[in-house]
Amino acid sequence: MLTKGRILFSPVGWVGKLCLAGLSLGLLGCSPAGFRTPPSSLTNSGLNSIFPDGEPAFSGDGRYLVFSSARGGSQAIFLYDLVERRLVDLPGLNSSDVAASSPDISADGRYIVYVSNALGKSEIFLYDRETRRVENISSRVPGDVRNPTISGDGRFIAFESNGRGQWNIEIFDRGPAATQPPAANSSNAGRNP
Repeated sequence: MLTKGRILFSPVGWVGKLCLAGLSLGLLGCSPAGFRTPPSSLTNSGLNSIFPDGEPAFSGDGRYLVFSSARGGSQAIFLYDLVERRLVDLPGLNSSDVAASSPDISADGRYIVYVSNALGKSEIFLYDRETRRVENISSRVPGDVRNPTISGDGRFIAFESNGRGQWNIEIFDRGPAATQPPAANSSNAGRNP
């Protein structure tokens, strides 16, 4: 639009300045006060990668952050230790040919619940970091399941299921023994989770 030889508004100029500002922030970074977000890692060894990372959930003590990511080729569950600033190995949890998502973690970081299609349909699984065992929680629930959450002590797991014709909330009680530490003579005693 021109008025007496002057441009009052130029969408191209405005968009160009906005794009330049966005590019500058992307390259230089922008960390508002209070943020501790590490940059993306090209090696996929940090909290963020160049692949989609999402669905974060903190342990109750704030030390661990569990999340899902496609950084390994398929959707998988990862655990980040905020104190040591590194990914924690989860042996036996992820498989390259199975998608896992929607993780949640107990208060102490021992138990992780998540959704997986390992058996051909969505199921809720529980992973115990101390014993390194995976347990199917929803095997007797008809229909699809989603959005698991675990109580702080690891005893209760709640999730949604549509086996009754609509989405309902299911609660699985692992029993009082679930909150007890493993026996000292366990074959995994002394292992660092």
